[in-house]
Amino acid sequence: MKWVQVYDPLNNIFLSALIAAIPLMLLLYMLGVRRAKGHHAAFLGTGSAVLLAIAVWGMPVSMAVSATLNGMLYGIFPIVWIVITAIWVYNMTVESGEFEIIKNSLASVTDDRRLQAILIAFAFGSFIEGTAGFGTPVAITAAMLVGLGFNPIYAAGICLIANTAPVAFGAIGIPIVVAAQVSGLDMMHISQVVGRQLPFLSVIVPLWLVVTMAGWKRGMEVLPAVLVAGGLFAGTQFITANYVNPYLPDITAAIVTIVGFLMFLKVWKPANVWHFPDEKPAAGGKAVLQYTHGEVLRAWAPYLILAALVFLWADDKYIQFKQVVVGIDKLSPFFLNSWPGLDGLVIKTTPVVAKNTPYAAAYMLNLISASGTALFLSGILSLLVIPNYSPGRAAACFSKTVKQLRFPILTISMILGLAYIMNYSGMSSTLGIAFTATGSLFPFFAPILGWLGVFLTGSDTSANALFGSMQKTA
Repeated sequence: MKWVQVYDPLNNIFLSALIAAIPLMLLLYMLGVRRAKGHHAAFLGTGSAVLLAIAVWGMPVSMAVSATLNGMLYGIFPIVWIVITAIWVYNMTVESGEFEIIKNSLASVTDDRRLQAILIAFAFGSFIEGTAGFGTPVAITAAMLVGLGFNPIYAAGICLIANTAPVAFGAIGIPIVVAAQVSGLDMMHISQVVGRQLPFLSVIVPLWLVVTMAGWKRGMEVLPAVLVAGGLFAGTQFITANYVNPYLPDITAAIVTIVGFLMFLKVWKPANVWHFPDEKPAAGGKAVLQYTHGEVLRAWAPYLILAALVFLWADDKYIQFKQVVVGIDKLSPFFLNSWPGLDGLVIKTTPVVAKNTPYAAAYMLNLISASGTALFLSGILSLLVIPNYSPGRAAACFSKTVKQLRFPILTISMILGLAYIMNYSGMSSTLGIAFTATGSLFPFFAPILGWLGVFLTGSDTSANALFGSMQKTA
């Protein structure tokens, strides 16, 4: 039995849109007012969306359940798979002590607080965002800055500002992948559009950081460093997003920025070294490099391996390695499956499409070609360079990582379930049609929806999942 979507079940598009927004408003209430845990709020939001899809939009129960399960499974693989494997690699470097070497190698570059913020919060934070995402870079880089003597609250604020530049391409480009998945738009086209807008912000973020910290006058003292960091990051981000793929902009931009910034600081120093006004003299000062260059290279090796494998897995232009791993995946009978009870059974209709169109539903179990698998292999290969770290310890660390992330896993999974049920039921389209009434003012409201989505879920990926289809409709 096929079911045709209904976009105005109450015969008043604004009233229908208000009802369609209930799951989102419930999320806002639970997270913002009741301060509920993310997975509890996501469960209530998803549950309410399923009930509304059935009771108000008239979606058959079996299709509503099937759509929700499809989204939840997509949240687990490939999205959660990326998060788990990226955090696993990080946890191994922490457990082995190698991350302390990385921290020391960065902290020993300069004792100027402005430059430390650019190097650690902006450049290194962007690298962590590109590999792990989901709040990880803020937590890691803020802890590093606190270790250098930054006030904890101040460090967190600085790192949150710095994270605005890379977040759109975070976690191996998952926000772009999800936006394409829920909207039906071409993934590379979305990457190019974002890659043409975001560099204008990326180039000013380092200046924003130092002016926030030290004021305009002191910020101008390090303008050459600001321009080098911002220019390198924005330029590399633009090139990668437009001409390579959506998986690598953060990683390539961060690596180029870190290397270029370090080289620049070899030949340029600020006229005055700046510390916080209330900082004790002993708290300031450049950390002394406590390790040999070989030890520093070894500590960075897991992340260099990670970057190389991610590049290989995403490469469909040069040696076309991506086609190789996808070809291996296609040998599996589970690679691409029509999703039962949903594929082609939901019919999109006017005004969302010009004529009745079946809504496809599939699930791709690409175990080999998934980006998370590249991260997993980088963790395994890292055992060759991390000293005194056995496969048994790595397995125990992986288990601990899964346990550590058990609640975020539930949250991400249910948020994707919420996005899918809203898309397949037509609720997202109802909201989108209502927003078309804003006419020429929609470009003003569109980013507000994005901000709302990130505020609700704490994730750019989840915000794209919730609002990507609606934005396309509007």
